Amino acid sequence: MTLTNADIAELIHLRRDLHRFPEISGEEEETAARICAMLAAHPPDQTVTGLGGHGVAACYIGKDDGPTVLFRCELDALPILETSDIAHHSTIPGKGHLCGHDGHMAIMAGLARMLSRQRPARGRVVLLFQPAEENGAGAEAVIAAPQFETISPDFAFSLHNRPGLPLGHVGLKSGPVNCASRGMRISLSGKSSHASEPENGVSPVAALCGLMPALTALSHGTPADKDFTLATVTHAQMGAPAFGIAPGEATLFVTLRTLVDDQMQALCHSAETLLADTAKSCGLRASHSYEDVFLHCENDTEATAIIANALDALGITQDERGLPMRASEDFGRFGHAAKSAMLFLGAGTDHAALHNPDYDFPDDLIPQGVRIFERIARDLLG
Repeated sequence: MTLTNADIAELIHLRRDLHRFPEISGEEEETAARICAMLAAHPPDQTVTGLGGHGVAACYIGKDDGPTVLFRCELDALPILETSDIAHHSTIPGKGHLCGHDGHMAIMAGLARMLSRQRPARGRVVLLFQPAEENGAGAEAVIAAPQFETISPDFAFSLHNRPGLPLGHVGLKSGPVNCASRGMRISLSGKSSHASEPENGVSPVAALCGLMPALTALSHGTPADKDFTLATVTHAQMGAPAFGIAPGEATLFVTLRTLVDDQMQALCHSAETLLADTAKSCGLRASHSYEDVFLHCENDTEATAIIANALDALGITQDERGLPMRASEDFGRFGHAAKSAMLFLGAGTDHAALHNPDYDFPDDLIPQGVRIFERIARDLLG
């Protein structure tokens, strides 16, 4: 079975429609409604809604017993202003599908078409449209939802488009493929004063200026190294935007990144010790919290081999270039209970990078993504 030209045109239209109306993590209500409307035209045997927020799962069930195979895509967009002049640009100021999740959903919609026309011979295929991937909360919330027990998979697969790889080429390897990361929110508290009398206050200026390079210096190596660490300062704010006040408060955001989960505790300890020592030396109070927590994503050996065999059968080139990625991905949580693997589908060597304000998913990848996922499903379930 293959997608028809009419199928591809409709999937491109769906992708561009989703692109026009982006919703960020936790707010994907209308996107989920569009997905449900799409599924109504290609009816699954079971539909589960409200998974971990606005998540949707569609199940296509074979006649005979067999394993459950889950394919996951993401519903959410990013809080970034799109600057592209494409005809289907975002209509929502400050929000955009600048990571390609609109294309991932279109690929899953194509797989729904194929499965509605021919169910698997055995087992179940579950198409999961997951909320809140971008802030790391979605996979955990989906798995924790009571409804997830009814679709708990034996295998889980996903893909992500990858600018920098040749168009249609696949990056694939077993083992770690996405780093663990978390956002550390730091607060420094002293005492404000009149700008003409800074000696009467306790300013966070020196601490903030010292912490930014000191935290960055915790970085080491590349993802090819087992002890890879990366600390990236992403935001800093100090005092009020006024000329008459010497600041008494400051906030600093830093993203901490390690190759695997086991290394994260040591990096957090180093950052926390650095914060405590700096605050003490500057006479400040300090506090911290963690947000956007991503576990590392590891490809299971058997699941990776299943993808590789499907790619070989389809004549699609593959290698390990660029892996592991420094970027994080919450799909790794599905690997704690299922044999899971993610592939990286090349978006072009000169394509705009992920999260760039002019990024747009290449429509040419939609039929190829559908072919890969369908081949995996048929190889496992017939």
